[in-house]
Amino acid sequence: MPVMSPSDIKPASAPALACSSTITLSTIGARAWLVEAPGGFDLPSQRRVWSLARLLASGEDVESLIPGVTNLLVLFRQIPPDETAVRARLHAAWEQAQAIHPQGKLIEIPVDYGGEHAIDLDAVCRHTGFSAREVVRRHHQSQYTVFALGSAPGFGYLHGLDPQLATPRKKVPSLSMLKGTVTIGGAQAGVSALTGPNGWNAIGYAELEVFDPLADSPALMAPGDRIRFLPQRIEL
Repeated sequence: MPVMSPSDIKPASAPALACSSTITLSTIGARAWLVEAPGGFDLPSQRRVWSLARLLASGEDVESLIPGVTNLLVLFRQIPPDETAVRARLHAAWEQAQAIHPQGKLIEIPVDYGGEHAIDLDAVCRHTGFSAREVVRRHHQSQYTVFALGSAPGFGYLHGLDPQLATPRKKVPSLSMLKGTVTIGGAQAGVSALTGPNGWNAIGYAELEVFDPLADSPALMAPGDRIRFLPQRIEL
């Protein structure tokens, strides 16, 4: 997901918003536009975002495309001279975009559930009303899709969490959560990429590197990959 300051985001002009019943457009600086898909955090919207990126990739005036969670950041090589033309182009591309189903790889992640690293498992239980064993069961029986990478190198935003496990992020982040910690953040699941402050809810731990800068493919995950969590140990 693109990292940006709220002060950098400017809503599209009133005519753009008035004519848009599908996407929401915002300018970020002078050369970038953020395209936000309608609807919520769901797989059909994300698949259409990936399709939009594929359509726009052939534009010679496009410098880079950064897919986020149900959004796409479009960075042009030069400042577009005609804002109206950009709006029309992005709306037309969205209407043309058809949901695609990338054949991502399956990544199986062994997890130690509970124990000393699951510092927020009790909080998840209180919020959901489930026992710790039921939280673990529902978490590992789901299959997840990587929507986007961001926040930290290699960190994947995962869709597919059982809706009944959704737990708000913590108001006070943990100051030093270990990389490899398996977490729940709202309706999303994740595996922390770095050791440091983290507001997601820790329910387990996985011994793996999600980012290796020396590898041919530094990030373990990629958008469209499928994730399965495998209980290696359960300590409740």
